Amino acid sequence: MSMQAVLYIGHGSRSREGVEEAIQFIDQCRRNINLKIQELCFLELAKPSITEGIESCVKKGATRIAVVPILLLTAVHAKKDIPYELEQAKSKYPQIEFIYGSPIGIHPKLIDCLFDRLTERASENFEDAKILVVGRGSSDPDVKRDLTEIARQFEKKYALPKVHICFLYGASPTFDEALWDLIKGEKKQIYILPYLLFSGLLMNGIKRKIEEANDGSKQIILCETLGHHSAVPKILSERIDELLHYKEKQWVI
Repeated sequence: MSMQAVLYIGHGSRSREGVEEAIQFIDQCRRNINLKIQELCFLELAKPSITEGIESCVKKGATRIAVVPILLLTAVHAKKDIPYELEQAKSKYPQIEFIYGSPIGIHPKLIDCLFDRLTERASENFEDAKILVVGRGSSDPDVKRDLTEIARQFEKKYALPKVHICFLYGASPTFDEALWDLIKGEKKQIYILPYLLFSGLLMNGIKRKIEEANDGSKQIILCETLGHHSAVPKILSERIDELLHYKEKQWVI
């Protein structure tokens, strides 16, 4: 008798707040998936590890494990780190079928979530405003390409002024560079949209840099992260449902 499991893989954080947000987020996703075995693990900086998450699924009787990365964009973690861990697990558990999903990627509903985050902090008049979308960052060029496309679609769909992008690390422009450029510009308001799922050290770093850079000449408005938006767990649940029902279209190890 086969037993299906879902293994959610979060990024992980040194911040307890960030880890707790990830746990709460996955709890919401679990409610939408009708499976008994659903486990959460982390890539780094938090426990349980991927190895421990797989072991927990197996101990509970799983014969098939759908592996779901809780990542917004596809980069090295999704392309190399997780597949490496799954290859190791396959050697240890050759009787288990692993089905690997993909990060959320460029999703139209996430663009709607961005707009909701923006309008929570603003009127819909952005004539005297600049908008900056802040990505986590990566040395993988696909991350910059995808965030550029997200900004383009966001700008076009909602008839916004130029939507700028930047990164916290690994790619340019950096957040510091982009923020200083906007502060030196003519527009009086700067809306900062973190393209992050959860709070944590990265969000704390954004807040600190805003405080350091703010010379009082501009109104700098920091918007919420995406993970608390009610639509995001639904988006992920849809992806999981697709993975479980159309696994022949996915990479099966």
